[in-house]
Amino acid sequence: MTDKIHNKKEIKMIKSMTGFGSREAQIASLGKICVELRSSNHKFLETVFHMPDGFLALEGNLKKEIEARVKRGRVICALNFTARRACAASVNQPLLKEYVSILKGISKQFGLKDEISANVLIHLPGVLAVEESDIPKAGIWSRLKVLVDLAVEDLDKTRQKEGRALYHLLKNRAEALRIGLVGVKIRFRQAVKDRLSRMTTDEERNSFLKESDITEEIDRLAFHIRNFKSKLAKSGSIGKELDFIAQEMQREINTLAAKASDINVSAKAVQIRSQVEKIREQVQNIE
Repeated sequence: MTDKIHNKKEIKMIKSMTGFGSREAQIASLGKICVELRSSNHKFLETVFHMPDGFLALEGNLKKEIEARVKRGRVICALNFTARRACAASVNQPLLKEYVSILKGISKQFGLKDEISANVLIHLPGVLAVEESDIPKAGIWSRLKVLVDLAVEDLDKTRQKEGRALYHLLKNRAEALRIGLVGVKIRFRQAVKDRLSRMTTDEERNSFLKESDITEEIDRLAFHIRNFKSKLAKSGSIGKELDFIAQEMQREINTLAAKASDINVSAKAVQIRSQVEKIREQVQNIE
């Protein structure tokens, strides 16, 4: 029972950098507010904001809430308001008086008898204006913070869900590497034994062992596989560490494949290299 609980915790530790979270609410005097978060792969942590005019001052608070839960990836935060704005009509009195004076002057100059109607006046440029009241910003953060925290929680859950899938995938690939390397080791020992038995001089044997001995590469690769599996079970942001270990595994398997003098060893090395390449692709998405 204890092992099962431990494994369940272990799977939750790894997170993907890909995720989505969204929350919205109707707030009195403000209207509808929507917070949307999207995250994707990135070498570091980068937060990008799409905010309505006049709300740039909230970026600092938003960034703090996001970075408290997200350690790596490119996060795009979009904040949208569908606000209830009161509208008010106003008349530009000085401009209206100027228009009336000009029109009366034209009528007098040219002997026009048409009356100046209000309908004509209100359609003149700049006379009548409809203004929308600004969104009240005072105290908005206390209400917005609740939505942001919920959206970040949703984002984190999707990253954890994909992280669990990545964990199983990488764990299986790492085990396949270990098994494949055991096969390489067994085949290499047999191949060396067969080749040495056909050689007649110590000089020939020493030259062969010097050029084709892959024991060191096998041991190093075995160490990297164990280290990879150990780091995979760690908590926190481990994507960079896993990527570095995968690079080291790739370097060792490339050297091993180049030095292998047995066709069967070479074939197994190619299979291992393919697994390592797939691992490197997958760890790029780990936080």
